[in-house]
Amino acid sequence: MFHPNFTNILNSEVLKEEDVHVRISIRDIAAFGKLRLATLVVMSAAFCYILASGKLDYGKLMILVIGGFLVTAASNGFNQIIERHRDKLMNRTKDRPLPAGRMTVNQAIFIAVTMATVGILMLWLGLNPLSGILSTLALILYSFVYTPLKKVTTLAVHVGAIPGAIPPMLGYASVTGELSTVAIILFLVQFVWQFPHFWAIAWVLNDDYLRAGYYLLPSRGGRNKNSALQILFITVCLIPVSLLPMYYGVAGNMALIITTISSILFALQAVNLYIKRDIKSAKQLMFGSFLYLPVIQIALIIDKL
Repeated sequence: MFHPNFTNILNSEVLKEEDVHVRISIRDIAAFGKLRLATLVVMSAAFCYILASGKLDYGKLMILVIGGFLVTAASNGFNQIIERHRDKLMNRTKDRPLPAGRMTVNQAIFIAVTMATVGILMLWLGLNPLSGILSTLALILYSFVYTPLKKVTTLAVHVGAIPGAIPPMLGYASVTGELSTVAIILFLVQFVWQFPHFWAIAWVLNDDYLRAGYYLLPSRGGRNKNSALQILFITVCLIPVSLLPMYYGVAGNMALIITTISSILFALQAVNLYIKRDIKSAKQLMFGSFLYLPVIQIALIIDKL
């Protein structure tokens, strides 16, 4: 299950690291766990927990939020441990705690392992075993499969979309204790959404990614017509996928209207990127993706209420 070169990824630096004291700030720990990203991920799980709940249990919701946050932060931490050398090469990541020398590798491993262990145990024991299993699967796929694959193939994005789509399924399953049809549908919506979301980011940051040897746009040619066409295609595919919750009776007409309008507007942003193929259009699609997912998830909840 682990990447075959995982033992080389951490290499002897962990064992040979000098025993020097590096004082870690709260700000560095937040950066190590990617606080904002972890918060967005947990919000997705929390929305779907609320969607699945008949009578809301605030105690269990808090367990989901805290446990999910810790596992997500741990996944982000392991990602930064593995990519610490390449992070030095990119402008947006060179000031992270590890490449900037404000955190040692041993300290980083200790923090990530602690967060992962506590988070998984909270979800497993505080909610149900399925929640613990799903969170563990997401951590392994993101940290030890997707992360190393980024250096090898553009298909890494497809692998990374799997753990990225587990949170809504986890949120729903944390209530039901099973992988129901609705949980799988919520997974599919977020799975497809991640492609225009991530590829828009990759378009904006492509020059920085290339400095580290990452080819994360759908075409190896980078910001070209082929990449723009694939982004447009998957964004259009999101329209029928996003309507599946209404088809299966998760919500009604209001959610149907909001989701349809949001999906069409989102697709029009992808059309604009295909036509112009510039960074400004990619930024518009990127910010549109940040709004799209919470809007349709909130619409499902409101319609249910």
